[in-house]
Parts: sequence; C-alpha cells; structure tokens
Amino acid sequence: MDSAAGPEPDSPPSASRPEPASSADAALAERVALLYRQLPIGLAMTFVVGALATYELWEWQLRRMVIAWWVLVLGVTAASVVLLAAYRRAQNADAAAKRWLGRLAICALANGACWGLAAAVFFPQNTNEERVFLTLLLVGVTSGGIALFAASWPIYALYAASVVVPFTYALATSESRLFAEIAMVVPFFYAISVGIAHRLHHVLASGYRLRHSYRRLNDEHQALNQRIEEQIQELLEAQREIQASGRKLALFAERAPIAVFEMDANGTILDMNPAAETVFGHAASELVGRNLVRTLIPQDEPALDLAWWSEFAAKRNPEAGLRARCLRRDGLEIICEFSLTPLVNDAEEIVSVIAQCRDITQQLEAERVKKEFTSTLSHELRTPLTSIIGSLQLINTGMFGQLDQEAAELSLVAERNAQRLLDLINDVLDLERIDSGRLALHTEEIPLDELLEESLVLNRAYAERFGVRLKLRAHPPKVMVQADRKRLMQVMTNLISNAAKFSPEGGQVELSVSCADSRVQVSIDDRGPGIPKEFRSRIFGRFAQADSALTRRKGGTGLGLAICKRLIEMMGGEISYADREGGGTSFSFRLPAQDAAPAAPG
Repeated sequence: MDSAAGPEPDSPPSASRPEPASSADAALAERVALLYRQLPIGLAMTFVVGALATYELWEWQLRRMVIAWWVLVLGVTAASVVLLAAYRRAQNADAAAKRWLGRLAICALANGACWGLAAAVFFPQNTNEERVFLTLLLVGVTSGGIALFAASWPIYALYAASVVVPFTYALATSESRLFAEIAMVVPFFYAISVGIAHRLHHVLASGYRLRHSYRRLNDEHQALNQRIEEQIQELLEAQREIQASGRKLALFAERAPIAVFEMDANGTILDMNPAAETVFGHAASELVGRNLVRTLIPQDEPALDLAWWSEFAAKRNPEAGLRARCLRRDGLEIICEFSLTPLVNDAEEIVSVIAQCRDITQQLEAERVKKEFTSTLSHELRTPLTSIIGSLQLINTGMFGQLDQEAAELSLVAERNAQRLLDLINDVLDLERIDSGRLALHTEEIPLDELLEESLVLNRAYAERFGVRLKLRAHPPKVMVQADRKRLMQVMTNLISNAAKFSPEGGQVELSVSCADSRVQVSIDDRGPGIPKEFRSRIFGRFAQADSALTRRKGGTGLGLAICKRLIEMMGGEISYADREGGGTSFSFRLPAQDAAPAAPG
C-alpha cells in the first residue's frame, strides 16, 4: 500500500542513494506513527464538521436519515478509537508497520465512506443553497484529509475517492446544470489533491530516510574516529599497491596525534596536518613550499641531511625509526623520530613522500633518568647494602659476642629488612635489563629432573622458616629442556618461595612434572588462601600484591611473578595459574621438551 519515495531534485546526494532495509523500515514506522498521532485530530474534525452539517440539514423530513448517519459515524469512530488504542498498546508496532498501515487504510476508507454516503443521501434532498453548503463542506473534508493522510498518499487517495465518487455521482445526477458542470470539475480536483498528497508523501519519506541516514553516518563517524590510527597504518602498509593517477591517499587527518607531512621527491613540503603545526610551532602557510631538511633540520645534523635525502629518494625504500634533531620556530631544539614512506607509481617514480614525525625529546629524557636511577641502584645502593647485610650477619652469628635479647631482635629485624631492600633492588634491575633487552640468556640443555631436585634442596631451609614442607609428588621424567640454568633456577626459587610463604604453618608445597605435545609442564601447588578475584587480572604485573598486610608480615617485593613471566617467555614458554580443589593455588610453566621418558611411580 505504501510506496518508496524517489530522489528529490534539491535533495543532498546521500538522499538519492538506496537505503538499507532497516533504515527504510524505520522510516516507514515513523510515518505510520505520525498517521496514528493525527488520527484523533481527524476524528475531532469529523464531529465538528458533522455538527455543522447536522445544524444545516436538521429538518423534519431528514432527521431520521441524519440520526442514522450519526449512528454510522459513531460506529466508525468507535472502531477507529479501538484501532488507535490497540496501536498504542502494541509491543512490536514498529516491526509490523505495514500491517498497522493496512488497518489504518481500512479506517480511512470507512471515514471517507461516511462522508460519501452523506453526499449521496443528503444532496438530492435539499435546496440549492443547502447543496452549495454541502458541496463546500465536502470539498473542505476532502482537502483537510491531505494534512491528515499525506504521510501515505495511497491512504489519502483511498479516503478521498470514498468521498468524491459518491459526491460526483450525486452532482452529475442532479437536475441543476451548474452542479452537473461541477461534477466534471470534481475529478480534476481529486487528481490535484492526490498529486499534492503524493508530493508531501515523498517529502516526508525523504526527510525520515535522511534523518536515519544522518544518524547512521554519525555513528560511523564516531567509529571512524576511534579507528583512525589503525586506518592510517593500514594505508601505509598498502601504499606500494596504490597507483598515483586518481588513487592518491590522504594519510593524515584533522585529529591525528602525530605530525604528518606530505612532500615531493626533493623534500619540499606539500601539505601538513595540525599536529605538525603544534610540534614545530610553524603555521602550515609558513612551511608549505619550503624544503623540510633545510627548514627544520640543523645543518650539522648527520642523521638527516640533503645527501641522505638524495640517497633515500634514489632507493625509494621506506625508512622507519630515523631519529634527528629538529628546530622549532622559537629556536628550541627537539629530537624527533621520523618514518618516511615514498609513494611510487608504475613508472617507479616517487609521486610523494609521507613523513610521520613524533617528538621523543621527553621520552629520551625519561630514559636517561631511568638509566641514572638504575645506575644509582646498582652502584650507590646495592654495594653498601651488601656490606651492611654482611656486617649484620656477622653480628647475628655471635662472632663479636652475644647481644642482649632486645639488641639481638633489633639486629635481626635490620638484617631482614636490608635483605628485603636488596632483593627489591635486584628485582628492579632484572626487570630493567629485561625491558631494555640487555638481559642475555645463556641457554643449554638442562636435565629438568636434576634441576627440580636441586631447587628443593636450596629452598627447603626457607620453607622450614614458615613451617612448610616441600615434596616432589612423583619422580620426574628424564627430560631435557633448552634454557638458561641460572634464570630457570631463579623462576623455581620465586615460585617455591611464594608457595611456602603463603601456605599455612604445617602445610605442604607439592611439585609435579608432566609431558604432553612435546612440552614439559612444571607445577607448584600450595594450600594457601588462594588468589582474590579482583587481583587475578594483575597478578603478573609489577609490584602486584594481593594482600598488603599479609605481604608485610611474610615479606615480598611484588616483582617475583612479573620476572618469572618474562623469563619463561624469553625461554620460549608460558606461565599460568589455577585454583586448586580444596583451596590453594597451582602455578605452572611450560617449556619445549627436547626428549622425555615416562615418569617413575612415586
């Protein structure tokens, strides 16, 4: 019953493109909702106009017909009210918009038929003056329907036809020549009214579709802003496949967080984004048309000079991670990291060069401060701490005589806290070496069963401090792993000491080994309090400690698991944890196995 609106001459380009079904259905649902919102107005108009007609036609010989007509009007009105109430209560009215539109069409036909019946019945029974009044009244009713049903011109056409057809017949069969001539004009009036309704229908349909299109475009625009960095990277990876003629890409955008330049093969700046203006302090109008190397790079900078640029343009290969000193407009010298990508056409000619530039001055300063800090930890703190711990250990062994109880306790506390501080310094230095890539692993084939037994021996005294026993669940299989012996022992020590530290007194820490899919898995199980849910997402993070009160009582730096994870990953493995049945936690790490034999029964 409804029809799709065609493109308007003055519509924006997006209005002429076909809309997806969901957008068209949504637009239809809104037009149906508009029709139902206007239905009470139509019913009110029926009563107002009907009252005028009744006042004019209320004569003795017509009273029965008027009353009968009002009974019909009230019946149609009641049905319309029921339909409106059902639509407002419907849960899926938008999904069934076409069905509700069809029901409304029947309602409009019934309302129009009431007026058409009035024309057919009352027109022949009245004087010419009353006929003129009735003619004007019916013309007004027909015209008023345009405003009510213009959201769906087929419904208006149906409504107006049910009024006009009986009325035209009554005019044509009247004895007056004037009314007969009016009967010939009425079809033209009907056609014009339907044409107006048809035009309004298209305008409303286009407006609703455009509104949904703009909503969708706004959502896509927000998603595009979030993916802009990813899209720029994808464009850079695909740049070698792009042809210069008609497919030149814009690789920077208004909100790009890094400076982006577009240059020709000689290094002349063709365009730049706002971030480049912020980094270098130059407006785009000041730099466009000038050579980047001559304008922004100091003459004594060897990393990026005119000779290097000539060689880069000749090779036509992308360059990344190029660091060079740059000059801002205010004379301040900064250090920038450049990524240069030449766009080459089929003739192997450089069409343009896209340069991405990032100010890393503060980053380098932070790295320098970090190196100074780690150097201070290593030389200024670790060496004196080692001497302090050694002296305290000599005192605590009674080499210089026995101390009274209070002094002995204070000396023991000092030794333990100094050892904790030294452990923290060593852990921080280990992490720094891992992150900076300066930690070298000396891998070799290691018999895992011997390493496990050695780790139990080395950590047994530590576990006994907490009243915890260490146990190997079964004889481990004869398996060789390619790993750094010292660092793997460090991982075992960290995991065993953690399990012992958080196990209840009198508890037991169990070690087990299993082989599957050319990988060997080592598990360390405890019966401790377990890992809280809110802490699990950051258990392998730096300085991560689930219970600070318990940690302060039992000791720990919060770096052990972070170091274990990085060391195991550097040796080609992975580490994980799981809850144990009956309470406790099981930490496991897996490494590639060189060869394996079945485990002996325990």
